[in-house]
Amino acid sequence: MTLPDDFAFDIGEIPFSLRGAWIDLSRVVGLHRASEDVHLVTHTGGMHPIFRIVPVGTHGTDARVHATPATLSWRTADGEAQAVFATTHGIRFRGRGLGLRFDAGDDLTPFTGGYLFEDPVDSSLTLTSYESGRRYRFTVVDGSPLVTGAGALRQGTRSVEFGAGGEWEVLLEEIGTAAPRPDVSAGFDEVADQRRDEFAQYLSALHGADADDGAIKAAYVLWSATVAPAGFVRREAVLMSKHWMDKVWSWDHCFNAIALAEADPRAALDQFLVPFDHQDAVGAIPDSVTHSEVLYNFVKTPIHGWAFAQLRRRSGDAYSEAELTTVYERLSAWTRFWLDYRRRPGHRLPYYQHGNDSGWDNSTAFDAGSVIESPDLAAFLILQLRELRELGRRLDRSTFEWESAETELRTALFEELWTGEGFIARLVATGEPAPASSLLTCLPIVLGELLPRDVADVLERRIAGHLTEWGLATEPVDSPAYEDDGYWRGPIWAPSTALIEDGLRRAGRTVLADEISARFRALCESSGFAENFDARTGAGLRDRAYSWTAAAYLTLRSDAAQRSAEAA
Repeated sequence: MTLPDDFAFDIGEIPFSLRGAWIDLSRVVGLHRASEDVHLVTHTGGMHPIFRIVPVGTHGTDARVHATPATLSWRTADGEAQAVFATTHGIRFRGRGLGLRFDAGDDLTPFTGGYLFEDPVDSSLTLTSYESGRRYRFTVVDGSPLVTGAGALRQGTRSVEFGAGGEWEVLLEEIGTAAPRPDVSAGFDEVADQRRDEFAQYLSALHGADADDGAIKAAYVLWSATVAPAGFVRREAVLMSKHWMDKVWSWDHCFNAIALAEADPRAALDQFLVPFDHQDAVGAIPDSVTHSEVLYNFVKTPIHGWAFAQLRRRSGDAYSEAELTTVYERLSAWTRFWLDYRRRPGHRLPYYQHGNDSGWDNSTAFDAGSVIESPDLAAFLILQLRELRELGRRLDRSTFEWESAETELRTALFEELWTGEGFIARLVATGEPAPASSLLTCLPIVLGELLPRDVADVLERRIAGHLTEWGLATEPVDSPAYEDDGYWRGPIWAPSTALIEDGLRRAGRTVLADEISARFRALCESSGFAENFDARTGAGLRDRAYSWTAAAYLTLRSDAAQRSAEAA
């Protein structure tokens, strides 16, 4: 498909990047920190702003920034400067009447700063960065740079400027200790056309020819948040964001995989397996993975059986026996972790050690104590055990272990956590009920068709009580514990929406499922793809370019379009 000529996005909201790149151009330079100026930001070794990019010219301070999937432009009365990704690690910049200055001042680093020098081999200008452990090399294509602070070890100002008034062009790359001299024979416009075509192909695979601005923006969030294998990330992966949430958390990744499953089953499987590459000896997968760290202090909730069933269905069972075997073995170990290491002796139900383990970090369900037997956890494991049974059947493996464990968990869930008026969580230490107002306790709706009708009726009513104009509040807005920007104590989130919408639909509660889907899609089209949203106003909160939000939107949109087509 051809991208609309007038499609653009807000660089203050979504970083300008490229599928496979670990660098971007953005106004966001740290946790809840934004700048008026665009910065070159890297996500190797963490999130670090490397250069402040300042327009130079009589009207430089009045520069308007215009971002499209192919190019980023600064425009003033003097002229224009542009940027395009030449490769996943290099950005071409050019100017016609407008200059740019690349500042690497001490205010960008808590250390002694970068070291800027001219390489005697090829005369390129290179900045070393302590924080990222990388070098940033300027290769001049046209024009002459004005350099400040070259060769000084403790120089407060280090900058490379390409002047206003004429034409100039430069390639800026993130490299290691050294790299071959780059090929800059392709013209800037030729490179921009190539980037535009690459994104258009990606978008077309996701949506065909019917994509509007909402779908294009969501697809760009996913595409631009994707990184190539590097560091601890062993396969192509979609980061949660190329703002400060620049990791793969071990349940977030499932929603991105689902969004990719129909268009690119291999990419979806890679996304699904990213955390499993670091599965430990007892079967646990890490809390998160990123370029330079793998964290095991928490885990995440086991939605992976539910997610892989979605991948199989949406990809048309595209996975080979070898791929199914890999998933089966990973899911088996992950499930045994919960059954062997997260059940108190003599108890049938597994427990969370902290809200972070559930993904609902500060949910009110954990207010009375962090170690709880929670109904969502049991429900997710029941679905995971059912997926293991299905995979075992396909691979000619014995399924007795999984059938027995599923029966035990289902019995325990209803005997111990169902009150007749809803599900409760329970403190492991005392057996006392935990607070039950959080939407978290409604998540057993994911069992869908497995739920008795009377249980589904109660859950449907309780879920409807969380529905606002914009979608499902994680804490009812009339709850004393509700907070507009309270993370999991009120705001609307993509994963809870996606899980509940799917469960309601499989339970035959399609009217409420349709309403939840429609309201969430309208919310994203109004407020973008934020990490979460104010349940009363619909305003986007926290990280504003969150890939699982874009992924959930794309999945709900695609499913709604399919239902509409089938009904026609």
